[in-house]
Amino acid sequence: MLEALIEFDIWLFRLVNTGMQNAVLDFLAPIVTNKKNWTPLFIVLIIGLAWKGGYRGRMVLLLTIPVILLSDQISASLLKPWVGRMRPCVELENVNALLGIKKSFSFPSSHATNSFAAATLFSYFYPTKKVLFFTLALIICFTRVYVGVHYPIDVVFGAALGALCAYFVYFIYRKLENRFGKIKFFESR
Repeated sequence: MLEALIEFDIWLFRLVNTGMQNAVLDFLAPIVTNKKNWTPLFIVLIIGLAWKGGYRGRMVLLLTIPVILLSDQISASLLKPWVGRMRPCVELENVNALLGIKKSFSFPSSHATNSFAAATLFSYFYPTKKVLFFTLALIICFTRVYVGVHYPIDVVFGAALGALCAYFVYFIYRKLENRFGKIKFFESR
């Protein structure tokens, strides 16, 4: 059963990484998957939510901190060293390795974990925008496979883990808010 799953994972990886290869994605995927390229958008988002987002905007910013800390630490510090799965660009031949050969561990994808953690959390606070949030997270997950640094199972598990971390933090937040009320500091003045 496990061998069949691994074979399917490799087949799906090859379908995305080499089967869908084209000049447009070869150009765009490395740009999209590089978190440094998202920094200007994050800065604008943080300033906008803190300044004009009201209580909801400030709470989602505050809760993003424990959500990302939790999801990133479970993914990068706990699961990656424990599972020890090498990246496809290291294990497989003829990989479209657009980011070069990264020798760190692959499972789960921290990009997928963190992007789905953020998408899930933001969806709780802004449900009418959830399609946008999850579309962005899915694009990031797709690019991780396309550039050759993750298997599909890495991103699927990472996405599920991230969503679970966001749910956990949001659940605690709702319990605390129901018990103690809103944090006065974050209410609009």
